Amino acid sequence: MDSNVIYKTILDQREELSLMTNEDFVYRNEVNQISLNTKQAQVVIGVRRSGKSTLCHMTLRNAGVVYGYVNFDDDRMANLMVEDLNFVLEAIYRVYGNDVKHIFFDEIQNVNGWHLFINRLLRQGLHIVITGSNARLLSSELATHLTGRYNEIRLFPFSFRDYCVAKEIETDIPTTKNMALLKNTLDEYLIEGGFPEIASLPDKQGYVGSLIDAIITKDIMPRFHIRNANALKTLANHLINNVGQIINMKELVETLKIGSDKTIRNYIDFLAQAFLIVPLTKFSYKSSERLRSNKTYIVDTGMLTFRPNLLATENLGWRLENAVLLELQRRNMPLCRDVFYYRPVSRLKEVDFVIAERGNVMELIQVSYDIGTPKTLSRELSALVDASRKTGCKKLTLIACSETRKEKISDMEINVISAIEWLLAR
Repeated sequence: MDSNVIYKTILDQREELSLMTNEDFVYRNEVNQISLNTKQAQVVIGVRRSGKSTLCHMTLRNAGVVYGYVNFDDDRMANLMVEDLNFVLEAIYRVYGNDVKHIFFDEIQNVNGWHLFINRLLRQGLHIVITGSNARLLSSELATHLTGRYNEIRLFPFSFRDYCVAKEIETDIPTTKNMALLKNTLDEYLIEGGFPEIASLPDKQGYVGSLIDAIITKDIMPRFHIRNANALKTLANHLINNVGQIINMKELVETLKIGSDKTIRNYIDFLAQAFLIVPLTKFSYKSSERLRSNKTYIVDTGMLTFRPNLLATENLGWRLENAVLLELQRRNMPLCRDVFYYRPVSRLKEVDFVIAERGNVMELIQVSYDIGTPKTLSRELSALVDASRKTGCKKLTLIACSETRKEKISDMEINVISAIEWLLAR
């Protein structure tokens, strides 16, 4: 590429950056996971449009450091090659000054061989922040290319707390009026989802449709050399329509007519690597059982609502369960804890989520939107008690749209917690 074009592009991007103000930012807990003064690259990955760039700008600005910035998701950078990255570095120094020590590379995975350049900058002592949303920036590839020189931060769309902050809704005032407002806001969040831009858009369906299409056609297909876009879209829509359900490979092959069960498994893996779906493994100490009977959830409940050709219902129970899983991922991934589901022989005794650390069960969590009837409450509590006896875990939690309280069955105490309170907890 012409070095003058690169320089002009970075200069234009700095001008665009100057228009952003801290008022545009919603403070997110993931800021605390980014370490700006280490020798490791800080790599923020996640689904498209989840707010990765904003998070990085917020972190750098709050730290008060001077930093260079390049956005590679720019049509003027489309033909950039790895050998052009020296021109990029030269342009950064021209635009931001020779003494800049922090550099933010937005969507750098669009440049083949980017890791060689980043490794060199790290050896030179520069502090690097990177974002990536497509399947070219995978955890497995980071481990190969940056070998211990990176800190990975996974970013999902807005949490419920983030959503409330964006809507300027108070979360710490326990008045009757404010609690009613929070209840309505939770229902709205479960329907609308947490993509930062979607609330202000008139055409939400067009936004979600184009987003799913971009993930499939721009992220997955080129990376994994898939030609049949329709087959992948059909599978993606099927999984979205069946959030929280166990995947039946044989049934999918017969219903969708997409190759073999190996093809289906590969496609599901690709969808997960591109952050569209979130797989959940069955809790078992037997490896063979963990390889079977996976469930899938969606990266944001707004995709359940605003997808074209929508077939799923507005079931708030499934949506709350999906939102809880995403929050569990946010809280437990930085702690290197795993999230599973528990299912014994009797499906009636299934528990939605198991939190485990190095094989030890830390907490059992059941989710139910409505426990207003004695039958429903009894079913949810008894499943937790049964799983507690099987796993030895004594920390039992039922998340529901109800008042927070304690319930006792036999000698076991179960913490029934308001979904609003649980989702807003720091």
